[in-house]
Amino acid sequence: MNNSNTHTEVGQEESFRDRIATVDKSGSRKWVFAQKPKGNFYNYRTYVSWFFFVVFFALPFIEYNGQPLFLFNIPSAKFIIFGKIFWPQDFFIFGLTMVTFVVFIILFTAAFGRLFCGWVCPQTVFMEMLFRKVEYLIDGDAAAQRILKESPWTTEKLVKRVSKHTLFFVLSFVIANFFLSYIIGMKELWKIIVEPISEHVVGFSIIVIFSSVFYGVYTFFREQVCTVVCPYGRLQSVLLDRNSMIVAYDHHRGEPRGKFSKQEQSELGDCIDCFQCVKVCPTGIDIRNGTQMECVGCTACIDACNVMMEKTNRSLGLIRYVSENNIADRTPLKYTIRMKFYTGLLATLIIILTTLLMTRKDVDATIMRTPGMLFQEVGKDSISNLYNIKIANKTIKAIPLTLRMEDGYGLVKIIGSTIIPAKKEDESAGNFFVIMPKDALHNRKTKIKIGLYEGVNRIDIIKTNFLGPVD
Repeated sequence: MNNSNTHTEVGQEESFRDRIATVDKSGSRKWVFAQKPKGNFYNYRTYVSWFFFVVFFALPFIEYNGQPLFLFNIPSAKFIIFGKIFWPQDFFIFGLTMVTFVVFIILFTAAFGRLFCGWVCPQTVFMEMLFRKVEYLIDGDAAAQRILKESPWTTEKLVKRVSKHTLFFVLSFVIANFFLSYIIGMKELWKIIVEPISEHVVGFSIIVIFSSVFYGVYTFFREQVCTVVCPYGRLQSVLLDRNSMIVAYDHHRGEPRGKFSKQEQSELGDCIDCFQCVKVCPTGIDIRNGTQMECVGCTACIDACNVMMEKTNRSLGLIRYVSENNIADRTPLKYTIRMKFYTGLLATLIIILTTLLMTRKDVDATIMRTPGMLFQEVGKDSISNLYNIKIANKTIKAIPLTLRMEDGYGLVKIIGSTIIPAKKEDESAGNFFVIMPKDALHNRKTKIKIGLYEGVNRIDIIKTNFLGPVD
């Protein structure tokens, strides 16, 4: 009987792991009325959010050489990072960059848990530091929000609901515009804003769609993005280990829990079971149950617990940034073999990526003999081949290019001009003849080198084959 009761209690204690905190047994949504946090960590996060907002809203206006500092134009396959333009030809660099970023995320999470989620994730920053604050301003704190929701419709409730949802949509509209500016650029966005809608139906429709999505996310979906949609949150259990730094409850110090009493209760732990850590949690979990997928590391529970510890003259840090190993046996954060492996892999990828970026060419050229064309005799002592050249100019200026033989033999004649104009941020093509003396040809195919020049500056050397007669 005792064993049965024990199993039942354990099953009840662990039942929270069978479903996320915001869904009840029937599968219905449990709305989270998060109490407004206050404390040192919340203040620090507020300062970080101000910096985030400045960066997010200012970057689209910053230009370098007439181009946005950052642009991720997926439809046009054009990407600008720190003023450097990347095209589809640089896809391998983006692929390696993504792999490097994934390895960095794994290493960072293994060491510091979901620090990114709680402090600089756009979803968390916008939700907690913008939309939630507007909600507190209009509807009041958690208790007032709950009462307002359950109360009948009155003029006051109607005014608050209309005011909040109007502001939410306006904020979503502003965010959507700036989000789009990272894709098409601020100049193109400004055209959509100031010119007639009839001239920018697609662009305006995208803004409306983005605005509706952001409004839906921050008004209704909220924490479900972190617990249901976000792949990083779903992979947390795989990326974390017992040595990772997380927001955790020190159960050795806190248990057994008991209501606070001014009388000495040495048999009880420091947790007074006030549920303040639960009330401020934006994802509705009880941090005292241990590491959970829903925790975004926002530190609201740390601030709430520290306030109660101060009021009851107990030491701070019952809930704190700590590893599970540190709670279990006071083991400090270790640089584990797993972290060393990820660090080595990350360093290798960064070296390769840096090398590729430093050796990346602003102008890429491909030279091929014109298909179906054989060599032609020029006079009595020379042979010519016809070639096609394709040039990808990744810079923001047009470049007049010339071609020269690099091995000392032969002559290059560009058809129709003396230069090949490489259009800025575009691909260009041209045709040219290479004329070689017969006495320089000893095989059916002769390897030649053609130099690509901008004025007197050689940009590249391209190798190709020259076809000649058989001796």
